[in-house]
Amino acid sequence: MMKGFEYLQAELDDMKGNGTFRQLIPLESEQGAKVIIGGKEVIQLSSNNYLGLTGHPRLRKAALKAVEKYGAGTGSVRTIAGTFSMHDELEKKLATFKHTEAALVFQSGFTTNQGVLSSILTKEDVVISDELNHASIIDGIRLTKAARKVYKHVDIADLERVLQDSASYRVKVIVTDGVFSMDGNIAPLPEIVELAEKYNALVMVDDAHASGVLGENGRGTVNHFGLDGRVHIQVGTLSKAVGVLGGYVASSKTLIDYLIHKGRPFLFSTSHPPAVTAACIEAIDVLIEEPQLIEKLWDNTKFFKDGLTKLGFNTGKSETPVTPVVVGDEALSHQFSDKLLEYGVFAQGIAFPTVAKGLARVRTIVTAEHSKDDLQKALDIFEKAGKELNII
Repeated sequence: MMKGFEYLQAELDDMKGNGTFRQLIPLESEQGAKVIIGGKEVIQLSSNNYLGLTGHPRLRKAALKAVEKYGAGTGSVRTIAGTFSMHDELEKKLATFKHTEAALVFQSGFTTNQGVLSSILTKEDVVISDELNHASIIDGIRLTKAARKVYKHVDIADLERVLQDSASYRVKVIVTDGVFSMDGNIAPLPEIVELAEKYNALVMVDDAHASGVLGENGRGTVNHFGLDGRVHIQVGTLSKAVGVLGGYVASSKTLIDYLIHKGRPFLFSTSHPPAVTAACIEAIDVLIEEPQLIEKLWDNTKFFKDGLTKLGFNTGKSETPVTPVVVGDEALSHQFSDKLLEYGVFAQGIAFPTVAKGLARVRTIVTAEHSKDDLQKALDIFEKAGKELNII
């Protein structure tokens, strides 16, 4: 072994000792309701493929056609020579879909949060963040020179206290996940927006787990709560319910023009390849033209959530297809995940630092692709594994 990394190996050895070291698990099939792992077909309950769009015939066809016409890549960053007409088409379509003036696409949801927060805030400003916001929001905040304040999770009284203490700053930005990715609960956006209007603050919502899931045709939490035009910045991914890859910000033309000039991940990354861009365009059309996919997603969510609750599992405060099965102990949550896989369900254990110590869980996400038979079989496996490990 090359010398110099002994301190990292020691940390890895500690993780192995306490049962929290995990290997990556390669899939040997396309992403679907069932996947093949180690030559065996199992029910997939760990992907963000909410609507099954990763393999949708319309998206496949659009991607293949784009490759035939435009090639495998774009060869440049957007600001030099990498903006194709299809990139403009996708952004216009996203802005219309999200009921905003304009939109801009980034390489991922993670880089979107980094690019937006790092470019719009200075040391004269303050960013106010929910304590359970996604890692990409936290890292985006770290890249700013702005003051940073955190309010207790979805606690409106605490948010008001922080806003009252922040009167002296030039710009105040409240940032929150729309749907929290580990607990599946929805941010109290109407109350957040009312406070923002009262204290003259901007609101930024990360709708990664709400795009394609909540709101009319999957427009997200802003639309779900009837707040179109009252939330300043909406960000999200094109890699979860949309089924492809990338992130977006939907906002005013002023912000979008500014990000084109100042958003570092946008300025210094090659644009999305034709297959990705064309498939994203098609995905938005599918959201508009096939609303039955979202209905099926919610029908499956209710069936599975009710089943877990009846079995006696703790699903926390989830109110979306993100349904955690909270175990508590970190090693036990990984043992539970391993046992589920052994019996035919792929559902990953999640522990610290992704969630707080003592709140380790197996996180499940049902999709529109699952049949009721798939979900009942999964519930039977959860019951068997849960009883064997004395979780229920």
